[in-house]
Amino acid sequence: MKLIIPKGYKSLLSLYETQTAIGKMKRIFEDNLARELNLKRVSAPLFVEPHTGLNDNLNGTERPVEFDLKETGQIAQIVHSLAKWKRLALHKYDFHVGNGLYTDMNAIRRDDELDNLHSIYVDQWDWEKVISENNRNEEFLRETVRSIIHAICDTADTLMEMYPALELNLSREVKFITSQELEDMYPGLTPKERENAIVKEHGTVFLMQIGGVLRSGKTHDGRAPDYDDWSLNGDILFYNDVLDCAIELSSMGIRVDSATLDRQLSISGCDDRRELEFQKMLLDDNLPLTIGGGIGQSRLSMFLLKKAHIGEVQVSIWDEETLRGCKAAGVQLL
Repeated sequence: MKLIIPKGYKSLLSLYETQTAIGKMKRIFEDNLARELNLKRVSAPLFVEPHTGLNDNLNGTERPVEFDLKETGQIAQIVHSLAKWKRLALHKYDFHVGNGLYTDMNAIRRDDELDNLHSIYVDQWDWEKVISENNRNEEFLRETVRSIIHAICDTADTLMEMYPALELNLSREVKFITSQELEDMYPGLTPKERENAIVKEHGTVFLMQIGGVLRSGKTHDGRAPDYDDWSLNGDILFYNDVLDCAIELSSMGIRVDSATLDRQLSISGCDDRRELEFQKMLLDDNLPLTIGGGIGQSRLSMFLLKKAHIGEVQVSIWDEETLRGCKAAGVQLL
């Protein structure tokens, strides 16, 4: 998907109202999320050292932005996400079972495609929570997903009271389905087309078990082998009526334990990561068991404020086709 301008699209809020609403939405949602999941806000890094193994490798092909420090000559990498750093932080900050953290994460993903939903600038609430061995199951995962859905829907209800022009009809009822079940339902469609089909039918979907190879011999989507347990993870999807497609608001899951990490590193051919600091701590059972994820700030803003392009709620760099198309359609990019 490149640039799409829905027929007759016009922003429901002025530029000034949009900026005000973004700030209100973020404060409201943070409070809702922290309450639902029992999270405390912490500070987070913008960059990490490569040898620590803390950067999110995403699909394993994306190139991190790197720079050298004049004073020391060390190499630093701008984070892709804080998927691994959060777990180490829970350990260092002495969080206990049932307690968690969230933080503002800002990243540069220079290899991401540019379209209505994607930018090279990524901002999200990264969160992580300590769990017990008894929580490492699908029932607990589903319970956590429902809590996040409630936080999103509660935020939508509050925004509609503040801005009556926003007509949001979000479903709190979640359709849980695995990536294999989805492939079986729509074998002739691409993964993104399958997501679009299932959200149009159910509105709110949690697509589970992402990362492993399906019976078709393909994966639904890539997942790094060293944070999510591929059997206990998933994406929160909503139906975006402005763009008539699925919008992913969160990627999350129960994290790998030592046995799962060992298996997924072997499957993915990433055994070289066993010698990195973070991965060695995991393999030696020196980090807490956790569940966590990321929730896109700009994604949630554009979804709840009914915007057609993510550039209407964040400042980034766009290609000439996008700039010309948005200008011609009266879509104001920040």
